[in-house]
Amino acid sequence: MPHFIAECTENIRQQAELPALFAQVNAHLANSGIFPLGGIRSRAHWIDTWQMADGKHDYAFVHMTLKIGHGRALEELQPVMAALFDLITHHFAKLSSEHYLALSLAVEELHPVLNFKKNNVHALFR
Repeated sequence: MPHFIAECTENIRQQAELPALFAQVNAHLANSGIFPLGGIRSRAHWIDTWQMADGKHDYAFVHMTLKIGHGRALEELQPVMAALFDLITHHFAKLSSEHYLALSLAVEELHPVLNFKKNNVHALFR
């Protein structure tokens, strides 16, 4: 962990430039010192059917979730998340100036016991 998941409306697929965003997100999370590099993953879910607000404009949204393992203190997590949202906001600034765009970011902390994983990538970075 962490897993960064972006749910994006299809109408901004090209302008969203998600590979560039994911490179920045992964670097930010790795450099935070609170997440293991081998567990960082970013991915997108493209939404082809949606409606926002009154449906009268070409609205778009990107809802992002950072799923993390249990046990990090709010005091260490909050500045990392605030800086992450700043990074995201900067990434989408041009698109937001040209389009009705909603950005959101939420953290989901996984259950401390009912969270099963196996990952041999961690060994590469030890």
